[in-house]
Amino acid sequence: MTIRVTVAGAGIVGLTCAVRLAEAGFTVDVLARELPLETSSAAGGGLWLPRAAPRPVEPAADAARWARTTLRELHDLAGDGGRARETGVVLRPGILLGPSAGAVLRDMPELSAPPTPTSDAGLVPLSSPAPGHAAGWRAVLPVVDLDRYLPYLQHRLEAAGGTLTRLALATLPGRGVVVNCTGVAARAMTPDPAVTPVRAQVLRLTDPGLGEWWHDATPGAECWIAPHGDHVVVGGPVEEGGWSPTPDAETAARLRERASRLAPALRDAEVIGHRVGLYPARANVRVATEQRAGTAGGDPVTLVHCYGHGAAGLTLSWGTADDVVSAVRAATATAAPAQTP
Repeated sequence: MTIRVTVAGAGIVGLTCAVRLAEAGFTVDVLARELPLETSSAAGGGLWLPRAAPRPVEPAADAARWARTTLRELHDLAGDGGRARETGVVLRPGILLGPSAGAVLRDMPELSAPPTPTSDAGLVPLSSPAPGHAAGWRAVLPVVDLDRYLPYLQHRLEAAGGTLTRLALATLPGRGVVVNCTGVAARAMTPDPAVTPVRAQVLRLTDPGLGEWWHDATPGAECWIAPHGDHVVVGGPVEEGGWSPTPDAETAARLRERASRLAPALRDAEVIGHRVGLYPARANVRVATEQRAGTAGGDPVTLVHCYGHGAAGLTLSWGTADDVVSAVRAATATAAPAQTP
């Protein structure tokens, strides 16, 4: 007998949970209003980087553990040539800038140690940071082309026997085992009023051949640049509480100007498009199990919640997925959810 699990949501968190569950032997069905490349996850830049957006992720100890797990997984998925074209993951050098070493290392403890043979993520101080910056570091980090990575996750799910179906859920499914990865929609669907949207606008440009990523963590001048070979994604400050999915022209111009200061080659790059992502912020990322009454008097439904990552979904994804698998195993060891022969 195999246990059937329904995953609600097909963003990066939902797909990663689904892959882990399917490869752990569960029968997995993903239901989502938006297919992977239509989700807010697809609007991201794909740079693994623990950062405060709009605030440090809590619980801090869990966030650090989730980020380290994800970093190891992305290292395993990275490659060049055919491997990179399949997964979209490459290890790329880049520059992190900030107002002071203390501020950056406080918010990003995963990067505070020097590189090791098994992890290039440590920060190496720059003797001459970019003009106007008090501190700067070089690091080699995973940079993920989400145009490739999200379909890769979907194909990996299907190869493990899982399914993905477009379905506009009005509520969470009311039977069996359900993993709730509905993102910002969890505010209404769970319901959880503690969830608030984090609005992030990005600019997509042609890639003039950048060899490095950039992240400027200076308050009031935040900007990050993630190159992917054929395109570059540029982002900056996030807006907490913003619901508008419509790109703003002034924000786009500001992103272009800041990015061009960091990487002058972008000044003449062609604009490919604009996107807005709405991400689920919460005081604490919620990875928790809940039992609810089933629909129409049926068996209770086991809910495993996994949302509230803010804009750090990619950075925390494999770590939280591992915790979800553990939660589902624990719940199904003592419960009798819907099963299939």
